[in-house]
Amino acid sequence: MSLFAIGDTHLSLGADKPMDIFKGWSDYVGRLEKNWRRVVEDDDTVVVAGDISWAMKLEDTYEDFKFLNSLPGQKIILKGNHDYWWTTRKKMEGFFEASGFDSIRILHNNAYLAGSVAVCGTRGWFFDCAEEEDEKVLNREVGRLKTSIDAARALGAEPVVFMHYPPISREQTCGELYDLLVRENIRRCYYGHLHDASCKWAFIGVSDGIDFSLISGDYLEFCPKLIEKY
Repeated sequence: MSLFAIGDTHLSLGADKPMDIFKGWSDYVGRLEKNWRRVVEDDDTVVVAGDISWAMKLEDTYEDFKFLNSLPGQKIILKGNHDYWWTTRKKMEGFFEASGFDSIRILHNNAYLAGSVAVCGTRGWFFDCAEEEDEKVLNREVGRLKTSIDAARALGAEPVVFMHYPPISREQTCGELYDLLVRENIRRCYYGHLHDASCKWAFIGVSDGIDFSLISGDYLEFCPKLIEKY
């Protein structure tokens, strides 16, 4: 069994929002399916780190989650900045159950055991919070990350953090989130959000003992990244 991760699938199977017009995104759904089926087995787990579907409403995500559910493995999803359909956990779980999507689980103020590690994390937020409302959102995300890490530790396994927004770049950090990762002695953090030319600003490597990795779909050439075998 193995743990994989990928972010930014940007599916639009039920909406008119094709990503193929962007550099590197040609036939991305077909490539994602082919690569996923090549590397992921039924007893594996895949974290999908936000920007999952372009749908605006939960009911409009049906075709996108039908596609994800059809792929091998259990899927753990977290919110991205373009997941406008995201609503309460109760409503999403009810929708998935009613739709027969039995391989999809939600990461939100909780954690999941995957062998010797515990999957935890949150969406994250911008580096610079100049507006009061942004500060409120950031503080909420810090609280959610702490709650998720605590839940991971309660499972008795190493907390491995997954976020949508990067908590660090080559030039700056999101201080509140980054400092929490350091205080909590996190050793691995995976994030998405960055595409094309913006990937050059991604921090990939070790800082303060934390190994940071970029897992945006196009950066990974639409192939889930192996995180851990167990």
